[in-house]
Amino acid sequence: MPVTIPVPEEYAKPFDAKNPSTYNTHVVATGPYMVQNDADGNLTGYQPGKSISLVRNPNWDKSTDFKPAYLDSIFIRTNATDANVSARQVIDGQNMILDTNPPANILRELVTQIKDQYTSVPSGGYRYFPLNTTVKPFDNINVRKAVIAAFDRDAARKARGGKYVGDIPTHFLPPQFPGFEQAGGFEGPGVDFLSTKNIQGDMDIAAKYMKAAGYPSGKYTGNEQLLMVGANADPGKAQAEVAQAQLQKLGFNVRLRLVPQDAVYTDWCQVPRKNVAMCAGAGWFKDFADPQSMLEPVFKGSLINPDAGNINYSELNDPKIDAAMDKAALLEGDARLQAWADIDKMIVNDAAAIPFVWDKTTLVRSKNVNGVPNPYNSLWDLTYTSIKPSGQ
Repeated sequence: MPVTIPVPEEYAKPFDAKNPSTYNTHVVATGPYMVQNDADGNLTGYQPGKSISLVRNPNWDKSTDFKPAYLDSIFIRTNATDANVSARQVIDGQNMILDTNPPANILRELVTQIKDQYTSVPSGGYRYFPLNTTVKPFDNINVRKAVIAAFDRDAARKARGGKYVGDIPTHFLPPQFPGFEQAGGFEGPGVDFLSTKNIQGDMDIAAKYMKAAGYPSGKYTGNEQLLMVGANADPGKAQAEVAQAQLQKLGFNVRLRLVPQDAVYTDWCQVPRKNVAMCAGAGWFKDFADPQSMLEPVFKGSLINPDAGNINYSELNDPKIDAAMDKAALLEGDARLQAWADIDKMIVNDAAAIPFVWDKTTLVRSKNVNGVPNPYNSLWDLTYTSIKPSGQ
C-alpha cells in the first residue's frame, strides 16, 4: 500500500505509549522526503491544523528506489477553508497543485475553457447523505425510503460540479471496483426508491412510503425538528443546502447548521450524542481494492462508537448485516465478491443513506507543473510530479 510504510517498533513504541500518541510529531521517513525536523528528530515543519513542510531526506538512496523525486521541497497547506479561493490560486499561480475537488463553478471553467490544467481520476469511493436510524422519524424504515425516493440526487451532484464529478449511484460499491457488477452494476438492486429512473426524485414513490409509515397525506406531519450539519464553504455548503431543500419538500422541519469542514465530522457527525439526523456531506473512499473496506467500517453496527470518532453516521445496527459481514470476511475469490455485493444490496434495502455520487477526483495544477496522479489514492503523486523548465 503506497500510503503506508513500516516503522521500527522500538522507535515508535515510546511515542505510542502516550495517550494520545505523540508519534505524529516524530514520524519516520524512509522515502525521498521527510517532514522538516531538528537535530533531535522533533518535527519543526509540522504545524497542526496549518501546514506541513517536506524537505529532502538525506538518508534516502536514489539507487535503491524507483521513485524519481524531482522536487526539492514541498509545502502543504492544511488549513485552507475555501476551495474556490484555493483553486483559483492554483490555476492563476505557479508551482502549485490542488488535491481536492474544486467547487462547481471552477470545475465547469476547467472543463469548458482551461482544459489543460486538470485531470480526473476515479476515486474508488462514494459521497452520500447518511440517515441517522436512531433519530425520529428516521427510525422508521419507510420514512427513510420516502426521503431517498423524493431526493433529487442530480441536484446534489450539480452542487459539486455536475456530471464531471462522477456518476449517480444506485448502491454503494463504485464502478471499476471489485463487487460492483455482482451488486447490479449501474442499475443496482432495482428498488423503486433508489434507481436510475428517479435520480431527480419521485414524489409519488415517496408518498407511497410516507403513507406506509403512517402519514396519510404522503408528507411528514410530525413535530420533530431535524438537525442537519454541513460544511460552511462550497462545495459542501451548496450540497447541504440542496439536502435541506429536499427534506423540506417532504414536510420536514430542518435546522441546518454550517460549520468548518473538519468540525462537520469531529464535533458533530462522529459524535452520536449530538443526534445529527443527517450529515450533509459524507464520503467514503477505498483504503484498498476490496469491498469489505468500502462497506464494513461505514455500516457495521458492532463498530459504532457511542462516544466519539464514530464513522457509522447512519448508526445502522442490523444484526443480519453484521452476521453477513462476519461470514463474508472469511471468504475468498468470487464467493467473497458475491457475498459483499449481497451485503451492498442489504444496506440499500435498509435505506440507511442516500448515495449521490460515485466520485471522481478532479486534480488541479498550475500551468508550469507536470502533475502526475496516483491511481491508488486519487491524489497528485508528489514523488513523480515536477516543475516545467522555464519557457514551457
